[in-house]
Amino acid sequence: MKLKGRTAVITGANQGLGEAIAMEFVKEGAAVFVCARDEDKLLAVREKLKGIADKNQKICAMVTDVSIEGDVKRLINTAVTELNHVDILVNNAGVYGPKGPIERIDASEWVKAIEINLCGVFFCCKHVIAHMKNNNYGKIINLSGGGATSPLPFISAYAASKAGVVRFTETLAEECKGFNIDVNSIAPGALNTRLLDEVISAGSEAVGVDFYEKALKQKKDGGVSPEIGAKLCVFLASADSDGITGRLISAKWDPWKSLPDHRQELIGSDIYTLRRIIPEDRGNKWD
Repeated sequence: MKLKGRTAVITGANQGLGEAIAMEFVKEGAAVFVCARDEDKLLAVREKLKGIADKNQKICAMVTDVSIEGDVKRLINTAVTELNHVDILVNNAGVYGPKGPIERIDASEWVKAIEINLCGVFFCCKHVIAHMKNNNYGKIINLSGGGATSPLPFISAYAASKAGVVRFTETLAEECKGFNIDVNSIAPGALNTRLLDEVISAGSEAVGVDFYEKALKQKKDGGVSPEIGAKLCVFLASADSDGITGRLISAKWDPWKSLPDHRQELIGSDIYTLRRIIPEDRGNKWD
């Protein structure tokens, strides 16, 4: 019960990873406020969560479009009222956006993906951070992805927005120093969710042959379990991770369970961050 007595807001929690995170949080004792755009799916998840919660755990839900600041402000204000306080924010809501060469994609769809994936994170943080500062404590977990650390041809809005999320995370972590608010990003791994189905449906002409074939193999092999990312979120939302902040952590590849043993080594280092590589970093010295 690592999250007993804690409260969390989780966006995009009506399916896939968001649902898995909400389930793990409730199992660990948290009260949760979930949101998403699809009301039917959201309410179905709320009933699932109520089915595993005890009588002292409050489970709330609200239809929210995180790309609309007014929606987000209403969400956070309602969550604070219903839960009395918000300790944890998980920014999970996200989309792939348009797929294809940039000269062929719809500009409005590209911008909308940025609004959901990046502006949505900003809006949620903006409206919860004053509350967390007043409480002198908070945990913010932002969902990143493969597009943040390497090029993702033909899915440019997703790649650009997720890289932005990581740098925003690092920046906000610096702003929150002195308030006991930890802000981190996670890379959950290659999940078999609706986003994978979108890639397969789009076809190789839209996403590129290599990415399409990789998606087919992932679909066949099963991908990374969402529960791995959900358990990493539990770790980052719990007291076990206090003081670990401004990091991008891979659920599958990084030894995150042992990070408390390296807390002092992380402070002041650039481990698990996005940084520019110069020739000297690769053993070269150029004039």
